[in-house]
Amino acid sequence: MAQLKIEKVLNNNVLIAEHPSYGEVVLIGKGLGFNRKHWDTIETDSVEKIFVLKNEKEQENYIKLLPFIDNEYLEVIIAAIELIKQRTNSMLNEHIHVALTDHLMFALTRVTQGLEMKNPFLIETKALYRHEYEVAKDVVELINEKTGINLPIGEVGFIALHIHSALTNKNLSDVNQHSQLVSRLVDMVEEQLEIEIDKEGIDYMRLVRHLRFAIERVIKGEKVDEPEKISALLKDEYPVCYNLSWKLIKVMQQSLKLKVFDAEAVYLTMHLQRLQKKFK
Repeated sequence: MAQLKIEKVLNNNVLIAEHPSYGEVVLIGKGLGFNRKHWDTIETDSVEKIFVLKNEKEQENYIKLLPFIDNEYLEVIIAAIELIKQRTNSMLNEHIHVALTDHLMFALTRVTQGLEMKNPFLIETKALYRHEYEVAKDVVELINEKTGINLPIGEVGFIALHIHSALTNKNLSDVNQHSQLVSRLVDMVEEQLEIEIDKEGIDYMRLVRHLRFAIERVIKGEKVDEPEKISALLKDEYPVCYNLSWKLIKVMQQSLKLKVFDAEAVYLTMHLQRLQKKFK
């Protein structure tokens, strides 16, 4: 159990304290600073809902945000991150406190001013990160309950990306790039095969999942075995799908700046052929 000494109360919800192992830390928790004074002690293990920011850069950025955040909004954002932590049952990357606080503060301000930011990758995000999307829906519901502000559906997608980023320790810009890449690849499939895939249907889910796993394999440098005989057969039997799979792979390579193994074309061709067959 860590006993911390309070150095400074920044507001009702945020303190700076001295931690025996980490040195100076920022403590975040709803009502945490209320009635606390300099050099009071606080035990982290006795309060479940305390977030301890250890990373100096994250501490600094979080403290910079505070003057711009309405206290009521801050309490609701802290409750939202607590909900994410409970629902995902995970240690979240500390950066979520800065990134999501910043994002939600602007989102709430925009909505109260009657402005809405469109989310062009909402459907892809929902298909790529189902669990994060469901948790994000609960976050939007919680915000509505506590503030009376109804965030638009696009925000569910944005929040889901923040959750995914915090769970996987991936940079948010990489997460965004992958959603955009999947969106571009799906557009190419629809255009080349002259089909329109139902974005709520199982075919779309399967295609997006296939592309997502392919992207993840490429990033990790995981090689999949190439059945050579099948490759030649597919090229002869399904030239349209085979050529399309290579076009998709070229776009993946350009976007990720990484090598895509030839075997991906085999599995992608088989997937595309099954998809095309359904639409014939």
